[in-house]
Amino acid sequence: MEKTKGNYGLFTTIAMIVGICIGSGIFFKSDNILIATGGSVLLGVVVFLLSATGIIFGGLCISELASRTDKPGGLITYMEEFSSQRFACGMGWFQIFIYYPTITAVVAWVVGIYTCILFGWPGTLELQMGIGLAYLTFSFVLNWASARLGGWFQSFSTVSKMIPLVIIAIFGLIFGNPAEGFRNIPAHTLGNTAWLAAVGPVAYSFDGWTISTSIAPEIKDSKKNLPRALIVAPIFILLAYVLYFVGVSSYLGPQKVMELQDAHVYAVADQLLGGIGGRILLVFVIIAVMGTVNGVVLGYIRLPYSMALRGSGMFPFASKLVHNGEKSVVPRNSALFCFILTILWSAIHFLSTKNNWLPNSDVSEISIVMSYLFSTGLYYQVL
Repeated sequence: MEKTKGNYGLFTTIAMIVGICIGSGIFFKSDNILIATGGSVLLGVVVFLLSATGIIFGGLCISELASRTDKPGGLITYMEEFSSQRFACGMGWFQIFIYYPTITAVVAWVVGIYTCILFGWPGTLELQMGIGLAYLTFSFVLNWASARLGGWFQSFSTVSKMIPLVIIAIFGLIFGNPAEGFRNIPAHTLGNTAWLAAVGPVAYSFDGWTISTSIAPEIKDSKKNLPRALIVAPIFILLAYVLYFVGVSSYLGPQKVMELQDAHVYAVADQLLGGIGGRILLVFVIIAVMGTVNGVVLGYIRLPYSMALRGSGMFPFASKLVHNGEKSVVPRNSALFCFILTILWSAIHFLSTKNNWLPNSDVSEISIVMSYLFSTGLYYQVL
């Protein structure tokens, strides 16, 4: 693949980070956060602030490394240049075989969940996964065909997804009762730290900000724009999340959010705007989740290619993965490899959810926690 510069500007890079993070997480995990905190909105906000602080400083650390190199590979390259090749290899295999495909599979499933709610279809796991797989295939084809198309859809979906967030946050705060939610701190949560379990779904909601590093070589003036994006985006995301979380909890009430689970988004939209307005708002939510899938895929398809450039010692089938077809700026063989892995993890996710192997969780949360553990090695190098 020829080294290509200038596919993505600063706005697209910020849009990519915001678009990956804001999408399924805040809509999909708000009820999980309340369940973990015993219905306490205040403790939920505290966990948001704690998690965001770590992520913002993580972004600052990664931006320090991003400003020193523009080689392809993102975190893998930073590991290789600033830590060790062995550590980089382990990080690369983890991201390619576990982290990215689990995230992609779960978020594509969420597209299916909200599509069923929109059309009033029976929300069976089989139908939800089928819809998710159809969109997953579309997203891979879109990014396989053109880097610019993938980037354009990312910008469009990011702007679109702010509409339901802003509407629900503002109307929830105006017509809801924020004070009541902040006063409610269940007594059983005060004497233990069980509410810290909310860190898992909050981390899921924020996760994805590092994916932008995988397109560093394709960002205009990446040594300046990528660090800027890694600082601006997480702060913006924190503000949007807290306003939405407090707004929806204030309007419906924490107990109702926990009862409705993922359907709480449509419930609040329906009550605020009526049946037609609620469905229109839900369309924007679906676009938001689609943008998350697209952003993850956009970053994912470049990783096997990046590993393959380092030779067969770092990754198998290197000679096949570095071949991309004539005049292509997208690593197409790498994209096909990623698509197959994501389908396999979709099957694993289906079985896990069907048999309730991970109550109040899914396969992606384990990957996210492991990803942050890997990142501590880079934070140490910055220090």
